[in-house]
Amino acid sequence: MLFKTSKHHNPVETLAENELKAVSRRNFLGYFGGAAALMATAAACKKDDAPSNTGVNLGSGDTGILNYAYALEQLEAAFYTQVALTPYSGITAAESSLLTDIRDHEIAHREFFKAALAGNAIQALEVNFSSIDFSSRDSVLGTAKAFEDLGVTAYNGAGKLITTPDYLVLAGKIVSVEARHAALIRDLISNGSFADSTAIDANGLDLSRTPPQVLAIAAPFLKTALNASNLPTS
Repeated sequence: MLFKTSKHHNPVETLAENELKAVSRRNFLGYFGGAAALMATAAACKKDDAPSNTGVNLGSGDTGILNYAYALEQLEAAFYTQVALTPYSGITAAESSLLTDIRDHEIAHREFFKAALAGNAIQALEVNFSSIDFSSRDSVLGTAKAFEDLGVTAYNGAGKLITTPDYLVLAGKIVSVEARHAALIRDLISNGSFADSTAIDANGLDLSRTPPQVLAIAAPFLKTALNASNLPTS
């Protein structure tokens, strides 16, 4: 069997128990993380840079940002779970192991958000992966690259919208994990491309996107519409 389970621990239980216990005393609701989508141009992002006012309402303030993250983590977890269930043709043992590790991270993130947000959490979302050929290495890794790159830009764009210091600290922890994923996937596709000009600007900084831009790109992969109209913008 190509895809393995975690060797030493359940990542969902470890993250949920350690992090949630550590911050619950300070009324922590959750942390935000990554995103998902296929390739999109900057022009397309600007064109769609308007919050949707239909669908599942993400909420407002920090809770809205956390639900935004929860939605994106649901999408990423669903993608990598499908990759594990239907490995692409020619997948190597090393690739299988690495992609399983990423799957476990994303599931842990998703489950942590769900537990931390509790009654404030949005519903489980339905995904639409009809445009992805899970039997093709190029299709799977190309999608994974876009998902992980977008996840990093989502963190970078939403960080300034968080008002609670504890949330921002944890966001920094999660974006570093997403960046590790992005670098790995990029190098699986083309060795040495982990930090090229499509991900890093002229100042050596990761790119960023606003929540409306990220959700506009992710929308084709979600059957469940999201309402981001109440999310903070500054």
